[in-house]
Amino acid sequence: MADLVVRKTERLEGTSSAPPSKAYTHRALVAASLSEGQNIIKKALICDDTLATVQACSLLGADIRKVKEDFVVNGTSKPATPEDIIHCRDSGSTLRFLTPVCALVEGVTVLTGNEGLRRRPMEPLLAALKQLGVRCHSARDDGRPPVIVFGGGIKGGKASIRGDVSSQFISGLLFASPKAQSDTEIFLTTKLESKPYVEMTLDVLGDHGVKVEASEDFRRFSVPAKQEYKPFNRVVPGDYSSAAFLLAAAAVTNSRVKVTNLQRETLQGDRVIVKILDEMGVQLDVGGDYVEVKGVRQKLKGIKVDVRDTPDLAPVCAILACLAHGKSIINGARRLRFKESDRIVSISEELRKMGGKIKEAEEKLVIEGTGKLQGAELNSHNDHRIAMACAVAALRAQGTTLIHGIECVKKSYPNFVEDLRSLGGEAHVR
Repeated sequence: MADLVVRKTERLEGTSSAPPSKAYTHRALVAASLSEGQNIIKKALICDDTLATVQACSLLGADIRKVKEDFVVNGTSKPATPEDIIHCRDSGSTLRFLTPVCALVEGVTVLTGNEGLRRRPMEPLLAALKQLGVRCHSARDDGRPPVIVFGGGIKGGKASIRGDVSSQFISGLLFASPKAQSDTEIFLTTKLESKPYVEMTLDVLGDHGVKVEASEDFRRFSVPAKQEYKPFNRVVPGDYSSAAFLLAAAAVTNSRVKVTNLQRETLQGDRVIVKILDEMGVQLDVGGDYVEVKGVRQKLKGIKVDVRDTPDLAPVCAILACLAHGKSIINGARRLRFKESDRIVSISEELRKMGGKIKEAEEKLVIEGTGKLQGAELNSHNDHRIAMACAVAALRAQGTTLIHGIECVKKSYPNFVEDLRSLGGEAHVR
């Protein structure tokens, strides 16, 4: 394992480009792979997770070539039975998007992943697929991967599924059900959480000519049967989820940093980081394709935030809250327990090592901000967002911080350390 050594950094300065959106790259790859003909995905994110989707889609019959920063995808309207097990590495999106797609092949598909992925829930998705006439089950009968899918097509009909476990389940059903034998209706038995991610899926589907009707409250989705995906060329936008770490780094060091490749008009829910920073007292300049942190007005202030629709921002918000002054509450955090790690536990453990005052509950974190942290020896928990959050905290912490397992950032933001260093962050991998 690689370690990251971070020393307190008085000030950052400069410009950095946000990496491409992981969420859009996943969706673009799946939709392109189901489109008969050539698709070009420009400025795609190349990371461990998206490469897992490339490998999986290739096993299902798509011809995918990487050309510099782009993917050229020659898709197929009829996915092929994979010649091998589909190993999704640590990518929940890969597993959950493609499990329903595997029902469209003729034979049997087995999907699995690394240890962390094999702990993540799949039962709600499997139950919904069974309602649509698909034979599928968890290999260990525990509702988790490995997953076995018997192909032959999706009959269609009606399926009910919870909307508060993972929006990826909904997106997976929406990718596959347009090719069902009869019309499909998907009903959510709870309110949908992470709604912006389903909106992204609908956006991508629409670009490929696929029709889905969603109710106003996103509790019902109607999908006509026997649809064909059409090829589409797209440019992947910058990722607010990843850029949030650079913006937070600038905020906690009271620095001036400009992050480009961030579209003002976007479906990405994590754009709310701009609003959060503003409410905490950060001076911002927001343009059509950039966000610039220009320092802090007086001092960072505590905040109350709900992360039901934006769970990936929770580790960033926890760091900001510890380095703010006053009480902060992060609500709607229950689903953080089912990520690459139990993020409620992970971020709390690591920040306490640094002197953070955190109380954790089932669905929230309560943080008493003191405006200061102390360098410590930290564990990434093999979770990319915990690792990056710890690095941001370390920039402000007194002394030196050591973060074990920093290589996990390759899951979503391979150039994170390099970008941090380019802005003046005192960090190096050893």
